[in-house]
Amino acid sequence: MTAPKPLTLVPGLQIGHAEDAVIKTGVTVLLPDQPAVASVHVMGGAPGTRDTDLLAADQTVEAIDALVFSGGSAFGLDAASGVQAWLREQGRGFTVEPFNIPIVPGAILFDLRNDGDKNWGRYPPYRELGYSATCNATTSPGLGSVGAGFGATTATAAGGFGIASQTLSNGAMVTAAAAVNAAGSALIGDTEHFWAAPFEVDDEFGGRGWPAPWPDNATDIRTKASFRALENTTLAAIVTDAMLSKAQVKRLAVVAHDGFARALYPVHTPADGDIVFALSVGKVAIAEDDLLELGVVAANTAARAIAVGIYHSQLGVET
Repeated sequence: MTAPKPLTLVPGLQIGHAEDAVIKTGVTVLLPDQPAVASVHVMGGAPGTRDTDLLAADQTVEAIDALVFSGGSAFGLDAASGVQAWLREQGRGFTVEPFNIPIVPGAILFDLRNDGDKNWGRYPPYRELGYSATCNATTSPGLGSVGAGFGATTATAAGGFGIASQTLSNGAMVTAAAAVNAAGSALIGDTEHFWAAPFEVDDEFGGRGWPAPWPDNATDIRTKASFRALENTTLAAIVTDAMLSKAQVKRLAVVAHDGFARALYPVHTPADGDIVFALSVGKVAIAEDDLLELGVVAANTAARAIAVGIYHSQLGVET
């Protein structure tokens, strides 16, 4: 396999992971240096979320302090409490005098049916995993079977956590981060070729290109053997340093779902909780005309991040 390429994140963003190998689950935290304008769009039929209503364009709070992806299904929503604890120690949060209240939306994926030991006792481990993941935040986070992607699966390969970035022609940058636990497949038929192949940059997921010949079963519907509602999800975040309003980041989240359709087949099923968050860390002024390119890049990087996550999980298995 091709060696991994150096990782680049949008300036002003760090990402942290924490895992529990016994339970076979984990948490990923996206931590902007400053509060980020944020919104969300849900297209899966089985989402699990925290504090997503406040991300609507007409709601009062404009910005968030962190974003959390977690395994554990609804148990994993506890992870945000650990992130809040860390942020509170730093004095960060939305100010309601005399209090600072950290704003930490989150979403979960279902990894309860992997072979980890889920007998964790009275309380699940996700609050502490959330705190640890925030402590671990870095500009060089791991890829593959890490964080929220640690216990993830797809129909034809291990799931995982992936990142992809691209700079726009105006100098603004986009980073997509994805935790992939899809009901469907990122691979074409029985091959090792990725549906996202046309969008790959610098062989970041192996440079495999399209299969030749094209497999007869490429469009057969492949899902996990345990395909059930509420048990699958791909979570993604699009983070940009373009200065955007809350309405504009909402539109960015909507458009970025196109990347899911470029990387997974099938996608947005009744059994997936597919969600895209969009965050602006607000450094680079852009023109109205730049929004079209921003949306295209957001979708492309989302597709790439999904494939990168699967590819790096494969690297971990093989090495």
